[in-house]
Amino acid sequence: MAGRPRTSEKASRFTESVIREMTRLAHAHGAVNLSQGFPDFPAPAEVKQAACDAIAGDINQYAVTWGAKPLRHAIAADAHAQHGLAVDPDAHVTVCCGSTEAMMATMLAIVDPGDEVIVFEPFYENYGPDAILSGATPRYVTLRPPVPGTRGDWTFDPDELAAAFSNKTRAIIINTPNNPTGKVFTREELMLIAGLCQRWGVLAVTDEIYEHILYDGATHVPMASLDGMAEHTVTINSVSKTYSVTGWRVGWTIAPANVTGAIRKVHDFLTVGAAAPLQAAAAAALSMPASYYAGLLETYRVKRERLMGILTGAGFRCIEPRGAYYIMTDVSGFGFPDDVALAKHLVTSVGVASVPGSSFYRGDGGRQQLRFCFCKKDETLTAAAERLAAWAR
Repeated sequence: MAGRPRTSEKASRFTESVIREMTRLAHAHGAVNLSQGFPDFPAPAEVKQAACDAIAGDINQYAVTWGAKPLRHAIAADAHAQHGLAVDPDAHVTVCCGSTEAMMATMLAIVDPGDEVIVFEPFYENYGPDAILSGATPRYVTLRPPVPGTRGDWTFDPDELAAAFSNKTRAIIINTPNNPTGKVFTREELMLIAGLCQRWGVLAVTDEIYEHILYDGATHVPMASLDGMAEHTVTINSVSKTYSVTGWRVGWTIAPANVTGAIRKVHDFLTVGAAAPLQAAAAAALSMPASYYAGLLETYRVKRERLMGILTGAGFRCIEPRGAYYIMTDVSGFGFPDDVALAKHLVTSVGVASVPGSSFYRGDGGRQQLRFCFCKKDETLTAAAERLAAWAR
């Protein structure tokens, strides 16, 4: 008698998403969801109307596999207007089903089994599985936090980074502004990375999805804008965070023509293409005026300050983010055995969902950290404040 069908070895090397698991627990226990990074307030009316108009206008069939022409041209125009990048929409842009698929398609297009990919740790939880699924071996470089409760940014050791590069290195993944830390990589840090990429012939794969969410004078510097890096960079972005449409799943890559060709082939057989009417709406979103981005930034600045106050008042030691919309906290003073125990207590008994810090680390890292997100409407933050204050008392 035949045995049970087996699953792949690579699938056994990672777990399901802890972030999505915490959202399910939030639903099950009626908790306030400060775990998953989706805004719970409406998207801009103009963007929603553009989607409705596209559907009403019968934009319902397949777009060109690598992206509808209006969106690819809007992406190229936006990259030039925002950062001065020279992007050919026909040769450099691939529209994908969100930045998640964009990252996976990129990894499968550039990595062979046995290659190494450098990842900064803590990392967005998808990056490790992305490397495994593409056959790569992750090489981790540590981001060290500032002292909780003080102003400062996460830093890395330049010597540790340099030592991670070798003839096996195929790519380095850079997320700036960073999830989960809120770190914004400086121009000097990016120039150091750029020099190593050029020396070793390595691609920088940059996740820049939070590029418009910055605080305290921080500046977003696209890796592709540095001298010599346009040919060494795959830039990944999406409409999800900037326009509060995380469920639309419209993202893209900007890459050198030869790399774009490989990404397009992989993307075609992964998903065929992103939703056609939402591509039309995404093109409209990228034409929003400068006032929209200024308003977005001010909204999130206020929410950041509010959640920092809520968490600090409840006894959490916060690391203030310089970008994105997450707050990492030190929870070593609460007396729980680890981050998972505290996170489960908060969601089941207090009614507030967070993300255990260990989901952003390999091994035993992050065991005394929790991540909270503040991309939430005022009523959501008020409910969290009331529950955490009662717990603290």
